[in-house]
Amino acid sequence: MGSKITIIGAGSVGATIAFKLSYEDIASEIVMIDINKDKVEGEVMDIEQGTCFRSPISIIAGDYEDAKDSDIVIITSGIARKPGQTRIELAQTNVNIIKSITPEIVKAAPNAKYIIVSNPVDVLTYVFTKISGLPENQIIGSGTLLDTARLRYGLSSHFKVAQKNIHAYVFGEHGDSSFVPWSGADISSVNIDDYYESMKAHGADLAELDKDGMEEYVHKSGGQVIAKKGATFYAVSVSVCELCSIVLAASDSVATVSTMMHGEYGIDDVCLSVLNLVGPNGVQGKIPMRLTDEEVAKLQSSANKLKEVIAQLDI
Repeated sequence: MGSKITIIGAGSVGATIAFKLSYEDIASEIVMIDINKDKVEGEVMDIEQGTCFRSPISIIAGDYEDAKDSDIVIITSGIARKPGQTRIELAQTNVNIIKSITPEIVKAAPNAKYIIVSNPVDVLTYVFTKISGLPENQIIGSGTLLDTARLRYGLSSHFKVAQKNIHAYVFGEHGDSSFVPWSGADISSVNIDDYYESMKAHGADLAELDKDGMEEYVHKSGGQVIAKKGATFYAVSVSVCELCSIVLAASDSVATVSTMMHGEYGIDDVCLSVLNLVGPNGVQGKIPMRLTDEEVAKLQSSANKLKEVIAQLDI
């Protein structure tokens, strides 16, 4: 028997996740839930009419009770970020939406692993953790998984090497206070700075990496996509589907997802992204990456910025 995934929110992100899942061997049942009944029914019809080209799959437009026995629940509901708007400015409106959704969906699917995607994702993951009553291992914010994917694409383009060879991560908030711990960034186990020197020694036509510029690319590219096409949904949907695969896999994987901090790096009572061990039992714990003092300070600064926002919210 295959897995059952429920998606709450049939906007661009939720619908794209459902569409991608419908062509992956990840789930045999997909439930889509949205307050706009016509929209979710239309999305389901459009998706299911193309499923004749794959193994049989069930896709329905449902209500909360249809989420019963879900293995994963993905929450994408919320007001989308507008051009020029920061993720944090979305906070209270989307917190209110999460507060209305949580008791309904948790009642229907108390044993599911929950993936929070709505922005500001770290704030909403924190709120969901506080009000859901669920064990923390069941709650995963998509966090900087997308930021890390953007970073690896940028580094791949710069170094002209396959993305699968790059191990580099984005830590902190899914937003402007995130940063790259360059001390742990490597290409096939070779530190990025050493890799550059090695390639230059081999005569490669390669410019030195502008690390500040690369971080700015990670910070600004989402906003640039929104300015050009109105929303981001392809890359985040691929990231979320990858996270579903990780949760449903036979063994654990390491991912930068947003989870509650309990004193790691001197940070407590806030959700942000560091390395987490994630798998079939949800979040199994954090992997302590050795950071420099400067990197720890950046992570603490990111946490403090999130705490400042949380302190102003009605939770």
